[in-house]
Amino acid sequence: MRLHLALALATFASSALTSSALISSAWADEVEDAHRQALQGRDSYWNCLAREYSPDHIKTMSAQDFTADIAAACPSERQNFRVTLMDYLSMQHPAAEAGAHLSTANRAIELAQKDIVTAFTRHKAAPN
Repeated sequence: MRLHLALALATFASSALTSSALISSAWADEVEDAHRQALQGRDSYWNCLAREYSPDHIKTMSAQDFTADIAAACPSERQNFRVTLMDYLSMQHPAAEAGAHLSTANRAIELAQKDIVTAFTRHKAAPN
């Protein structure tokens, strides 16, 4: 009887470990997929911003106007980047407050905009 109980417990423990490993593997896959989607969202947003940095804009716009243009540009790409980055961050740091993830995503967007405006400003200031 003890042998049957020991075998049953060992089988149960082995099954639980296998299930745990499968869940862990599935979770890792989900996190990796979220990371991939966040990177795609970032790239899509950056590419859209880069399209705003065209020769026509560079020649005719002031830095202030270009900054305002960039802030309003690419709304769907910006929102997609924000959402996918927040999803990834919430998987990476589930205990953090959602507001922290939103702040981080908004900061990433702000930095992307700042980088393109800085490039524009440097180009405008460069001698021809």
